[in-house]
Amino acid sequence: MPYATAKDGTRIFFKDWGTGRPVVFSHGWPLTADAWDPQMKWMVDNGFRGVAHDRRGGGRSGQPWEGNDLDTYADDLAAVIEELDLRDVILVGHSTGGGEVTRYMGRHGTGRVAKAVLLAAIPPLMLKTEANPEGLPIEVFDEIREGVAKDRSQFYRDLSGPFYGANRAGSTVSQGTRDEFWLWSMSVGIKGAYDCVKAFSETDTTEDLKKIDVPTLIVHGDDDQIVPIVAAGAKSSKLVKGAVYKVYEGAPHGLAMVPEFAERFNADLLEFARG
Repeated sequence: MPYATAKDGTRIFFKDWGTGRPVVFSHGWPLTADAWDPQMKWMVDNGFRGVAHDRRGGGRSGQPWEGNDLDTYADDLAAVIEELDLRDVILVGHSTGGGEVTRYMGRHGTGRVAKAVLLAAIPPLMLKTEANPEGLPIEVFDEIREGVAKDRSQFYRDLSGPFYGANRAGSTVSQGTRDEFWLWSMSVGIKGAYDCVKAFSETDTTEDLKKIDVPTLIVHGDDDQIVPIVAAGAKSSKLVKGAVYKVYEGAPHGLAMVPEFAERFNADLLEFARG
């Protein structure tokens, strides 16, 4: 199995499919690289190279006790990119993965990056503060931590509903989609999953967004029940110079896996990558 080695020795698993210009995918919490399989196949079928890694703490990557923070996640992404010596990269990040790629560019620069896509991403800050009144109160994230700590299996089963908008009238989300969400989530160690809540909710990436100097596509659903658009996509689109901002009406957080929105996102991703 292919691995990159992080600074602290943690092994980071990655998939590397196809040839051509590399599109590097970073997944959301609490999932694994498998969540990107449909988009990976789509892009490789259309002449690109697809790369996606399991974040430390879950999937096929190592599960260290330390390092479950956005800085280290960004460094782990850098390790994968450097292991494969990728250049002219298109970075794609969903949710926490969007924070990861944003912090990567803020921390490592854009020398290897050509474009970026932020999908339902956490930047600039999810937590409600005096300076960020649109964010969510700390109690929301405390409840997530409690769910992970007490009965993560049931918590993940329940979370798949709002994640995909399966709790909305007329939802087309299958039970199979919800089941694979649970399966991926359960492959993440409890320590990594628990610590990542602080990473994705309390890390301010405002200054990282301001450093992005490559073409950027920001996509967010206006029915995102996990990462509210008003605190995320709407703000990020104003902080990234020249960003293309697309709002998907009625789309949930995991829109890339919901049939009526996935087709649109795949088309937008391919058009942006080719442009």
